[in-house]
Amino acid sequence: MARLNDAYKKLVEDLNQNIKNKEDLAYVKEKLADFVDIVIQELNGVVRFKEDKMDQLEQTQRELDAKINKMQQILDNIEKDIYSDEGFDFEIVCPYCNYEFFIDVDEEKTEIQCPECENMIELDWSGNPDEEADSGCDGSCSGCNRM
Repeated sequence: MARLNDAYKKLVEDLNQNIKNKEDLAYVKEKLADFVDIVIQELNGVVRFKEDKMDQLEQTQRELDAKINKMQQILDNIEKDIYSDEGFDFEIVCPYCNYEFFIDVDEEKTEIQCPECENMIELDWSGNPDEEADSGCDGSCSGCNRM
């Protein structure tokens, strides 16, 4: 802005030195002042436009920050659920009566009683369920009497 002000002063000095007719000088200065007013108005409009855009960007940034915070809270809750020290429910389908029920995972338990038919169900926490399903019954339980 200082450069613009210096250039304007230099232009006015040049006009004062080179235009000897006072009426012509006054006319040129008046037209120059009118032109400068228009330039200043346009510049102010550009500044207002840029300020409005900046306000919009700041508002958008606040909205995005709020969404990111909400997503982070959701992720924190998911992480808490996944890595919770509390046990999680494990679905059991009784092989004797097909009754479905849930138990808390407790790898210390090796068997559990079905609440419906009261048969004992062996629990194997180390095996792969797909492999066990392929191998079939080994006859070691007390429910089906297969040997």
